[in-house]
Order: sequence, then C-alpha cells, then structure tokens
Amino acid sequence: RPRPRQSESGSDGHARRGGFLPPVPLPRRMWAGSQFEFHSPLRVGDALTRTSTIHDVTEKSGRTGPLVFVKVRHEIRRAGETDVALTEFHDIVYREAATPQDAPPEPQPAPADAAWETRWVPDDVLLFRYSALTFNGHRIHYDRRYVTGVEGYPGLIVHGPLIATLLLNLLRHRLPEAEVASFRFKAVRPTFDINPFSVCGTPLADGKTVHLWAKDHDGWLTMDATAVLT
Repeated sequence: RPRPRQSESGSDGHARRGGFLPPVPLPRRMWAGSQFEFHSPLRVGDALTRTSTIHDVTEKSGRTGPLVFVKVRHEIRRAGETDVALTEFHDIVYREAATPQDAPPEPQPAPADAAWETRWVPDDVLLFRYSALTFNGHRIHYDRRYVTGVEGYPGLIVHGPLIATLLLNLLRHRLPEAEVASFRFKAVRPTFDINPFSVCGTPLADGKTVHLWAKDHDGWLTMDATAVLT
C-alpha cells in the first residue's frame, strides 16, 4: 500500500488527490468493491512487487447526485518474475458531501438460506487495528467526531476489505482444504460500529462456487460476494 507523508494527506486522512489517483473534486470516498484472480500461490516470506494502473474512470448520476467510479488495477508478482501471481481490480466511488435531506439507500434483505453464519461485534479497537495493519488513514474508520460531524454517518464505518476478509475467513474455517481461484465482493450498504453484523455463506450445487454475504443487525444485505474454488 502507498505510504504518503503526513503533509501529503487530505482532510479525510487519505492521500491528496491528483497524485496517483485522479483529482476527483467530490469529497466523500468509499471502497465499492474488489475482484481478485489468484494465478499462483503467494507464500509468507516471498518478496513481491506491485504494479498499479488506473484502469477506468466513469461518471454517473445517482440518487444523491453525481458519482465518480475509479477502477484501479493491481498486479502482484514475485520479485524477479514476469508472470502475474495475483490480479486485483479495486473499485472506488466518490460522492457529494452529505446533506440533511439525504435519505438512506433502499435496503435489500439478505438471503435467508445461509449454511454458515458468524456474528461479529465491531468496536473502535478492531477498526483502529485494521486501519493500522493496512496503513489506511481514512478517518471514517477511527475518528468518530469526523465521521459523524463532517461526513454525516451515524458511527464509525467498518472497512469493506475487513468484512471481505472475514467472509474469506468464514470460507477457510468451513472448508479448510479449499483453494480459492477468484474472489469478488461488492459493498451494498455501509456497516457501522454501533451494532453487530454477521458474515454468511452457502456452497452452491456446482461444488466450485460459494456465495458469501454480510448482513447488518436488521438483516439487510451489506456486502455480496462470490468465491470460485479450484
């Protein structure tokens, strides 16, 4: 992960726009989803290189105004090798600042057929540690005064990649011998630290695909994901 200097950080804790990421003028930035393709195993202790490129920039109009979607492509290689071991597409969405008139997004009920389910209780320490582990300075995950007073959310936002990690951890726990060939996830609705949430999964009939999802305390879908096994 890039490590910008403190002086290069914007007001939201991220690196200022206009360096690697395009200078999108919209103030709110969220991780919308990712797609991973695992081409060959990466092992603890491997020296790695990552090449990142801006794959696409798309402008759209949403319920709360203009949106800009930026898709970043990351290629991970073992040092000295030309073949790509891991390809990731990372989707970022930029939005207007919150206003009192903004209505929350229409919720979608989570599937009711979970074969696996684990409940998590997020708190400040968990979110701070994950931010530190991933060198993520985005203040929406650890600065309660900022996220509620400036961005207008009701609580700290649980990292999308953290929820995705917990989904894969659920699969690993339930299918310990499985090898994942691809993993895709999409954030559907923010998850806040003020209530518990659950990660769920169900293997599909083809024996290769696992449907994974997260839901909030009210049973609304917050993340939808699919893992394909080798």
